[in-house]
Amino acid sequence: MEYISWEVTEMVSKVKPKLTSNEKRLLRKKVAQSRKRPEFRRQEWFRYVKLGESWRKPRGKHSKLREKLSRRPPNVDAGYRGPASVRGLHPSGFKEKLVYNVSDLSTIDREKEAARISSTVGARKREMIENRADELGIRVLNPSPGEEK
Repeated sequence: MEYISWEVTEMVSKVKPKLTSNEKRLLRKKVAQSRKRPEFRRQEWFRYVKLGESWRKPRGKHSKLREKLSRRPPNVDAGYRGPASVRGLHPSGFKEKLVYNVSDLSTIDREKEAARISSTVGARKREMIENRADELGIRVLNPSPGEEK
């Protein structure tokens, strides 16, 4: 019988963004709104598999969803948007910047932006990007599962 040894790794504190108190308040409000926001699904998504669930605007002449009848699911509307000053920010408060190689890290402002490594980047280059980001003090939003930073 083999025993599994659990290694205790040192926790490294994650880099926090520089936000004003008003931006922090609005970011909390945005996250709370996101939790309450319903899932907007395409009209008759349940009927045909080929339609999928991704939202499409209902355009039919007799569409009940377009007419916003009460028995129908909610429609996408401007009232569901978050506060304008924090719109597009990651829930951590950083603005996301897509990174493809190590040299892309030099364009990142580490106080307001965080790196998101592209899905097309392989394991070797990903590790190089993560190591360089750690040296520069840049937060990586999607680190490798083996080592959380």
